[in-house]
Formats: sequence, structure tokens, C-alpha cells
Amino acid sequence: MAFIGAGRIADLHALGYAGNPDARIYAVCDALPERAEARRKEWGAEKAYTDVRDLLADGNVHAVEVLTPYDTHEPIVVAAARAGKHIACQKPMTTSLASADRMIAAAKAGGVVYKVTEVYVTYPPLVLAKKLIDDGAIGELAGMRIKYVASPKGGWHVSEATYEQQFRIASQGFGYETFDHGHHEWAVGHWFLGEPERVCAWVDSLNGILDTPAVVMWKSRDAKRYGVADFMHAADLHIPSNYYSNDEWFEFTGSRGILLVNRGTGEIQRERPAVSVFNGECWEHHDVPADWSEGFKGSTRNFIDAIRGQDQPMLTGEQGREVLRFGLAVMLSARKRREVFIDELERPFPWLYNVRRRLREREEVIVGPRRRPWFRFGASTAKYASQARRLTEQLPHRFDPVAVSGWSCTVALFLSGEGGVADQWFGVHVADGKMGIVVDERPANPDVTLRMPAGTWAAIVLGKKRLETAFFQGKIKFEGKGEEALKLKNAIKL
Repeated sequence: MAFIGAGRIADLHALGYAGNPDARIYAVCDALPERAEARRKEWGAEKAYTDVRDLLADGNVHAVEVLTPYDTHEPIVVAAARAGKHIACQKPMTTSLASADRMIAAAKAGGVVYKVTEVYVTYPPLVLAKKLIDDGAIGELAGMRIKYVASPKGGWHVSEATYEQQFRIASQGFGYETFDHGHHEWAVGHWFLGEPERVCAWVDSLNGILDTPAVVMWKSRDAKRYGVADFMHAADLHIPSNYYSNDEWFEFTGSRGILLVNRGTGEIQRERPAVSVFNGECWEHHDVPADWSEGFKGSTRNFIDAIRGQDQPMLTGEQGREVLRFGLAVMLSARKRREVFIDELERPFPWLYNVRRRLREREEVIVGPRRRPWFRFGASTAKYASQARRLTEQLPHRFDPVAVSGWSCTVALFLSGEGGVADQWFGVHVADGKMGIVVDERPANPDVTLRMPAGTWAAIVLGKKRLETAFFQGKIKFEGKGEEALKLKNAIKL
């Protein structure tokens, strides 16, 4: 193994190789000769280089860790891939999607393992949280909240040269907190909530350099799962930490529980267990190794296993690109002062894409004063009334017992006549994972009774009209347990 870049963060990356029987640090490369030599001695390496080209020409180097400032990553990664070296590239991978694409393509052409080093996906408290959530500990995950706080007080010494490099990149618009460190939060969000669809960010500044305070909200692409992250600066707070003077913790809310990860970079909540789960009645606590360095050790193990073909890189280049894309969307949202759809970043006319999406989706918003439109273009659904009976009788074929596991209910459905169709009553019975329909009969003692025009109901079942829209238009009336009607919506995928 060779390290390219031997600054402060290299201390943590080196931990995974100490006493490791499978890999060792063979060479170190740094622009400062004295630092390269000092690190060579510290880690027991054999070679010290100041020129990346010389290091990559060394046949004894099998793999490299790229630990230089992220705006220098691309030429180093491309050169390493062409030299046939496996690559672990520190996050963020680069500064643009085009640059990321070139790096990924170079790694594929070179036939080498390429990973973006993101230590939070190998950090034991978060790894345990992911397993618990995947195993159903809190039910269906609805969303997460990340709390991040930074301070100039506490933590280890960081050289002025390191800060100069970081603020040099920050001056180009890449936030020190929300883009650089934010990569950790966005990777965790992607890992737990899935691919994001849109983001809205408010990013302020204390001094024209540091991008805090900030609040970032996002929504998942294929589910109603939301994430929120806030970045705060506490100028007079001492943060207990063995590393940088910042800390974060995570809260996950599910359909039947809450999970807390109380550890991050620092140790503000060191008196609490690493992971806690509330199941609706009591708390269960879990202690796992929670020092921040454990994530770096886990990342090293993952890199070695990936080179050996025993595991997939975490993150792959493609996954790193997705996290980068989200970080760029956060920047765009803050700068444009509006919600940004992630797909905008790769559209030829992003503003037009954004406007079309907002116009198409605004009817789904259920809050805010509503005005009646002055015209009713396409509003009539009476033409569908003749299909209402057939569609209702076919509902059992649409029934999804998994979506409403354990549900038992009787729904009375009254469809008022229109378009030449007479009034109709139906009984919808759900029990033991099955649905039955009774025609032309009003059920006795139903859990909920729904009333609406026959054409409206048929249009909803056909997907021509949204159930929510019909409800807010006053087309649907109900008596009894309204929550049962919502379950029916999920059961037959309306």
C-alpha cells in the first residue's frame, strides 16, 4: 500500500494497517519532503516520494490511498488507474459530475478496484443501526434527523496548512461543513433512506467563509421518507473529541419505534449508549465500539477485501458519484433559494424541468388555502360511472395483503348514481389476508362507510383521478373510522 498525501487525516487511515497481516504501508508520497520522510519512519514504510509519478512507477506498489485535497483527486486517480493500482479515494471524490465520470471510466479501463472512502458506512454504531432497522426493530423507516455541531474549541491540533487547503476549496463555493464534512451525512442519508429525489437547503455564513448555520431537508425518490440535517456553530462550546472539534448524532423514526445513534466524530454524548431503540414501551440499549477511528479501520478492511474479491467497495465509484450529486444539489438549492430536484443537475434545461415538476405536483400538497378554479376543464368524471360496478367487483385482484398485514375490516361503499347509472351499495370485507366483495347489499355495522359519485369512484380506481383530490373537492364523504379508509387505499393501491 502507498499513501498519496500524508496530512492530518492520514493518521486515521494508517490505523487500519498497523499490525495488519494482509496489507502494509510500503510507501508514502507528499509534496513536503520532510513530512514524507517523517511519515515513512513513523509507519515503518520503505519508500518516501515527493512525486506521484515516481510512486506509481514503483512495481512494489499494489494499491494507493489518495488523501490529497479533493480538488486534486482526478489526475491522481486517473494516473493510478492507468498504472494498474487499486485505489481508495478519500471523500468527496471530486468537484463535478464530469470529473467523477472520468475517474470511474479510468478505473474500469484499468481493471482496478476503485472505492470512495466514506468511513460512516463502516462505523460500528451506524452499521448496527442499519442492521437493526433492516431487521424491523422500528418498523417501516419514515425518516431521519442529523444534528451536527462544530466549535473552535476542543479536538486535536490541525495545522494552518491544512486549514488553508480546506478554505481554499471553500472559497470556490464548496462548503467546508455542508459539502466536505457533509459528505458523511449525505452518504448516511443515501444508505438508510435510499436514493434522494429532491433537496431544499438554507445555508448561511458566520464570517463569509464558514457555511453555518445551515439546514438541509430532502425526500427519497420512491417513498415518503424524509431527512433533515442541521449544521450549527457553537463558538464558546468545548467539544470533547480525540479528533476534529465537531460531533453529530442521528435519530431514525419508524412506524413503530425510534432509534438513536449517540456517537459521531466527538464524545458529547459519551455517557449514553452508542445505540438506543425505543419500541413503544421501553428503551433497549446497545454498546459497540464507538470511537470515530473504528470507521477508518473498517474502511481499510473493506478495501483489502474488495481487492481480494471478497467484498464490494463501500462506496463504489458510482455510489460516490451519487453522494457527490446530492452535495452539488445542496449547493444549487442554497444558491438559487429554491427546492432542487436531483435530476436537474443533468438536464439540458434544469429550470424548465423544475417548473414542470412543481406544476405537476402542486395538487398533491394538502396544506394552504385553496381556491376554486374559475374553470372546470376536464373535471367531469360522470363518463366513467358505467365502469364502477365492474371495477369494484375486481378489487380482490388488486388486493395486497402485505401492505395491510393483519388488517380486518368491513367497508360500506355507496356510489351515487350519475351518467345513467343508478345508486349502488357494496360491502368490502377484509379478513385473514383476503378481500371479498358483496354487491347490492349494505353491510351491517361497517367499520367505515364511504359515499361518492359512481364516476368519481371509477376514475379513482382507473387512476384518472387522485383519491386525495376527490376528498378535498368534497366528492367523498365518510362515516366511522377514517383511518380504515386510508388502509383500504393502501390495500388496493389507489
